[in-house]
Amino acid sequence: MAAAMELRCWGGDWGLPSVHTDSLVVLAYAQFSGAKLSVSPVDWTWKTLTASIPELVCGDSVVQEPTQILNFLRKQRFNADYELTARQGADTMAYIALLEEKLRPALLHTFWVDAENYSNLTRPWFASRSPFPLNFFIPSRLANIALARILVTKGEGLLHRISEVEGKIYSDAKECLNLLSYRLGTADYFFDNSPTSLDAFVFGFLAPLHKADLASSPLQSHLRQLDNLTHFCDNILAAYFSADEPRLLSPVQETMDANLQKLTQLVNKESNLIEKMDDNLRSSPQHKPHRTDPKPSLSTSKNSTPA
Repeated sequence: MAAAMELRCWGGDWGLPSVHTDSLVVLAYAQFSGAKLSVSPVDWTWKTLTASIPELVCGDSVVQEPTQILNFLRKQRFNADYELTARQGADTMAYIALLEEKLRPALLHTFWVDAENYSNLTRPWFASRSPFPLNFFIPSRLANIALARILVTKGEGLLHRISEVEGKIYSDAKECLNLLSYRLGTADYFFDNSPTSLDAFVFGFLAPLHKADLASSPLQSHLRQLDNLTHFCDNILAAYFSADEPRLLSPVQETMDANLQKLTQLVNKESNLIEKMDDNLRSSPQHKPHRTDPKPSLSTSKNSTPA
């Protein structure tokens, strides 16, 4: 009997099974290939800090990164690419590399670096789904990782300013979207009538940009002008992630998580109040407290010094 497979990923919102690009790639491929995954959202758990997301656990095997997870699923005979020709397989690798090089930096910038989107959408979302006190730490940690990844992808050192590469990031991303739109044409999927790993990657990259309520995003505006790409995302959501058939959580688990979310939000409000009080204390004049106990002798101080 095959071992059960558990996928740890960020949870869903905005009409998506997950708001996280890499998690969406794996979820979509699992649906395309027929792999049965037990999905465990890390929301409101300490795994938001400790897990490398997405993470697939199967018996003694722990697999991370979308490409490695898809390879693992293929070895378990869940292969959505089995009908592809050698030429189509090569095209798949080329387009995935294009997504990573041209589109991912712009997505990271849109969600994690753009100040308006980060303040109004990204930071509140991830903070509200991280337990106290991680809600103060996780969003800024992820934002720093995103910024570093953008600069490394674009061949810039970490000491460079993001404004120096911002224009190039978005021009490359728009060019990538145009190429994807041209390649898809009027078809439902990129190769024939069945979705493959390329469709999973494109869906994972485009769906959050398509569905998120972004305050400022020229890239989202550009995507919405490419009707075939937005229809591509909507068709996959309707065919494989229908709202009529919840796939991630049972009703009991949803109730438990909803209650936990309310509790977390309450704790967050209290912690915000404490943080404001702490800021006020820090900004007030500080005086050295008077000692009432006698100073320790020299011999006592020496004895208490750690080795």
